[in-house]
Amino acid sequence: MRLERLETNAPDGADELVLDLYRRLPDVRITDLMLEVDAATGFTDAFTHLRTGAPCKDRIGLLNVLLAEGLNLGLSKMAEASSTHDYLQLSRLSRWHVESEAIERALAILIEAQSRLPMAQFWGAARSASSDGQFFPTTRQGEAMNLVNARYGNEPGLKAYTHVSDQFGPFATQTIPATANKAPYILDGLLMNEAGRRIREQYADTGGFTDLVFATTALLAYRFIPRIRDLPSKRLYVFETKCVPKELKGLIGGKIREDTIIANWPDILRSAATMAAGVMRPSQLLRKFAAWLRRHDLAVALREVGRIERTLFIIDWLLDTNMQRRAQIGLNKGEAHHALKSAMRIGRQGEIRDRTTEGQHFRIAGLNLLAAIIIYWNTDQLGHAVARRKRSGFSTPKDLLAHISPLGWAHILLTGEYRWRKLVTERP
Repeated sequence: MRLERLETNAPDGADELVLDLYRRLPDVRITDLMLEVDAATGFTDAFTHLRTGAPCKDRIGLLNVLLAEGLNLGLSKMAEASSTHDYLQLSRLSRWHVESEAIERALAILIEAQSRLPMAQFWGAARSASSDGQFFPTTRQGEAMNLVNARYGNEPGLKAYTHVSDQFGPFATQTIPATANKAPYILDGLLMNEAGRRIREQYADTGGFTDLVFATTALLAYRFIPRIRDLPSKRLYVFETKCVPKELKGLIGGKIREDTIIANWPDILRSAATMAAGVMRPSQLLRKFAAWLRRHDLAVALREVGRIERTLFIIDWLLDTNMQRRAQIGLNKGEAHHALKSAMRIGRQGEIRDRTTEGQHFRIAGLNLLAAIIIYWNTDQLGHAVARRKRSGFSTPKDLLAHISPLGWAHILLTGEYRWRKLVTERP
């Protein structure tokens, strides 16, 4: 099999439009940006008191905590950089209001609000997404068993595995070991919240590709489109090898075990229902199936379903350059997210120094939440910049707006003293 390299199809004028629109964005402090986004979306309402369920009354203190997590500063450094709260006040707010479910609720509010902004409509309909892992160095000691992945050097670390929609919204993220295979975690993000459940087409790189993932995504009605690095070396599977033309026999890897699929079909459906209902995380179930492939018929049957789906995918991929281009665009959006998050990770020289798994999770979730806040603000302000450009008499073709990204940060002051404006008592 031979696959021609895709040529770029960015229209003339797209780069110039990006530069012009970002020049029109106002310079802003990260503190002012967070206040504006909260006034527009009310995402801080998601952080209720763990005991009473009441909303947090100290919005400035709560935003300080979220900013400390997002910038990897920690509460003590944030207390030094902000004149509004000391360490004990921030620690109390963090302990009673900031927990995993609250961060997920706040993220869902932001993703939903950003998807409704006029500018986001040029980028997609929130029906496709890409997923990829980003490496973060960590400390060697502690409860969390941080591992060394030689691909990233000799220091221990972890990976933040994030799902990004076609509208650039990072709707799900989770912390996984640095050496873990990313494939089992794809469905976790898709089934984690409503934004993920609305996705229909999922892109991933070579690390997210296994036959078990092909099977489970198909059973759960997702179109799985991985970018397979060594695609020409992959083999196709058929139901009957005798019917294969001799010109194609070199591409055939074997025969589908149809009887095994039929015998285990009820259990296959039950496994899919278990994942869809949230009874067990898909990553847990897929890791078990991967370990059982040599000794369990259900795992073998699921692999055979995956081989069918992978064969159909490879045929479609070879014939459909639009599919190849969609996948490349989706994966590029995910990689651009990594650049934004690397720029935001300014504290502690970019190292995640929390020694507990829970602490590391909060740090990654906080970083993702802050990225979503910036993306919302950029999306909104880019829409205003387009309107100002049109009023100035400049042409702004809609096909060029699809190539704009809300992931810029040069106009945002991320460092220094964190000063907060006086709050407006009521949101619009």
